[in-house]
Amino acid sequence: MSFSNFDLHPELLRAIAGAGYENPTPIQSRAIPLVMAGRDVLGAAQTGTGKTAAFALPLLHKLQEQQPAPRGARAPRALVLVPTRELAAQVADSFRELGAHLPQRGVLIFGGVSPKPQIDSLRNGVDIIIATPGRLLDHLQQRAVDLSAINLLVLDEADRMLDMGFIRPIRKLIAALPKVRQSLLFSATFSNEIRELARGLLRNPESIDIAPRNAPIALVDHRVYHVESGDKHPLLTRILFDGGKRQSLVFTRTKHGANRLQQRLEKDGLRCAAIHGNKSQGARTRALDDFKQGRIQVLVATDIAARGLDIEDMPHVVNFELPHVPEDYVHRIGRTGRAGCSGEAVSLVSRDERDRLRAIEKMLGRQIPVAA
Repeated sequence: MSFSNFDLHPELLRAIAGAGYENPTPIQSRAIPLVMAGRDVLGAAQTGTGKTAAFALPLLHKLQEQQPAPRGARAPRALVLVPTRELAAQVADSFRELGAHLPQRGVLIFGGVSPKPQIDSLRNGVDIIIATPGRLLDHLQQRAVDLSAINLLVLDEADRMLDMGFIRPIRKLIAALPKVRQSLLFSATFSNEIRELARGLLRNPESIDIAPRNAPIALVDHRVYHVESGDKHPLLTRILFDGGKRQSLVFTRTKHGANRLQQRLEKDGLRCAAIHGNKSQGARTRALDDFKQGRIQVLVATDIAARGLDIEDMPHVVNFELPHVPEDYVHRIGRTGRAGCSGEAVSLVSRDERDRLRAIEKMLGRQIPVAA
C-alpha cells in the first residue's frame, strides 16, 4: 500500500514525497481512512510508529476540503492537545512539514514562554491549534481564544495527560467545544481511566490497537543490575564509558536528582545536560538540540522526557531510578528500539526498588534478565 491509496489532497502527497516517506505504517494504514471518513478513533500504538502523521494527514486533508474562511475572519477549526511542550513542538513540526504546500495556518501554545505571540497569532486567524491543556485554558479563560468553530479534536498521549493531572483542564476545554465534532484519541498505552474518558468523549469510535497493551518494544534488550543506592553513580559512569561515544538517555525520578546526577557525571568527564520541568523552555530546547546534534553524550531526564522526545537512532536508555508507575517504564524505553533499530534498556535497581521491579515485570509478563 502507498499513500496515494488514501485519496489525499495532491499537495499532501507532494509533501509526503518531499519528506521521503515511502509506505504508510500500520497505524497510518488503519487510521487515515477512518479519519477521512469522519469516524471517531481510539488508537493505540507504540512510540516511533508514525502516530502523528496518522492524524495529521487526514486532518490537513479535511481542513483543505472545508474551504476555509478569508484569513481575517479565520477561526480555529482543529485542536490537538498534548501533555508536554516538547511533544507540542514536535507535533507542530510534523504539521508544518506535511502541510508545507497548503494554506492552513497553525499556532503552537504552551507555558513557560510569553503568551503575547500566541495571542497575536490567534487574533490574526489560525486553522489549527496545537497546545498543552494548561496554557490553552488560560487563554480561554482570558477570552483570547474562541473554540466554538472546532470540528476536529485530537488528544495525543492522553494517558500521560491524565498522569500529569490535566483531566480538569481537558474537561473544561472540551466543554467549550461544539458538541458535534470529530474526536480522535491516540496514545502508546491505554489505562482504564483513559478508556473511561474515551467513552464520554468519542461517538461510536473505531478502536485500533497496533501494539499489545503496555508491551515493551520488541527490539530492545532489557537488563537489570542489582546495586546498592550509593554504588549506582560509579556503576553508571562505568557503563557509560564502556559504551564509548554512544549516546545515552538516563532517567531519574526527581528534578533535583537529575541536576545532581548531571553535575556528578560532568565531574567524571562526560558531556552531559539535564532536562526536566523546572528548566526554562529555552534551556530544554537547547539541551535536546545539543543531544540530537551529538554535542553532548548524556541527557539526564525526568519522566517529562519519556513522552514526546523524537530522537532518531537512540541506542541506549538507562533507568538510574525506576519509575513510580510501572507503565512509565514502557514510555521510557520507548525512546530506543524505534523504526526497526535495535536498542538497549538498562535498569539500576537498589534494594528499596525491588517492589517496583516486580511490578514492572508483572506488567510485562516476564522477568527482566539480570546482568552478569
